[in-house]
Amino acid sequence: MTDAQGPTVLRYTAFATDPAGGNPAGVVLDATGLTDARMLEIAAEVGYSETAFVVPRPAEPDDFDVRYFSPLVEVPFCGHATVAAAVALGRPGTLRFHTPAGLVDVATTPTTATLTSVPTHATPAAPADVTAALRALGWSADDLDDRYPPHWAFGGSRHLVLAVRTRARLAALDYDFDALADLLRAHDAVTAQLVHQREEDVFDARDPFPVGGVVEDPATGSAAAAFGGYLRAIGRVERPRSVTIHQGVDLGRPSLLEICVAPDDPRVTVTGSAVPITG
Repeated sequence: MTDAQGPTVLRYTAFATDPAGGNPAGVVLDATGLTDARMLEIAAEVGYSETAFVVPRPAEPDDFDVRYFSPLVEVPFCGHATVAAAVALGRPGTLRFHTPAGLVDVATTPTTATLTSVPTHATPAAPADVTAALRALGWSADDLDDRYPPHWAFGGSRHLVLAVRTRARLAALDYDFDALADLLRAHDAVTAQLVHQREEDVFDARDPFPVGGVVEDPATGSAAAAFGGYLRAIGRVERPRSVTIHQGVDLGRPSLLEICVAPDDPRVTVTGSAVPITG
């Protein structure tokens, strides 16, 4: 869709049922012909952590090419913009998003979407990386929950997973933007997935995103997928497991992400709601 000024950009918030919650995303439903430079320019103008650019495949009505741009860089996959775009398309059923990270199936209703990630994986973070992350975050090794070792985890894009022992430490997040950005960039990662286990299958999360020029994401679907793969990698998925992630609370934009992971499937499903932002 275009107008005299260029493509129409829809604004949705994902992983919430209230426009005041969740993570806002821009959505361009027909980005046919847009250059990389123009997509990056539009994403910067929108100012959200990501904008999804959708290109329909006329011969395959349920298939779409989708790319994701933050205000500073393109990322290979973005979960919240995927949920937003799927709902914005208004096509209940199963859609197929061809992303730079790979094929992502999205089961969609008028208000929700469940994405099935590309295969996830996770590897232990080197001690030097953990030390650098702790320095950037202003944390100490004693803040970490030793039940959950630090890992680099992939769920369409790469994330550094660190678990803390207390919710108070997570709530007090205040980090060195440039130092964390440098560490993440050096490992081709996009966010730090900082988590605290509230209950057995309930976690709180915060996701700094300095690589994209964003201090923090209120909801991060790719990190949620990566976290599911991380749980599987560290042996915490002995049977199919459903996990609830609360994110964005400390930003005043509460978000709810539901993930499902199985011991015999490297893919992870991530479910959330999306609603338009009006006004």
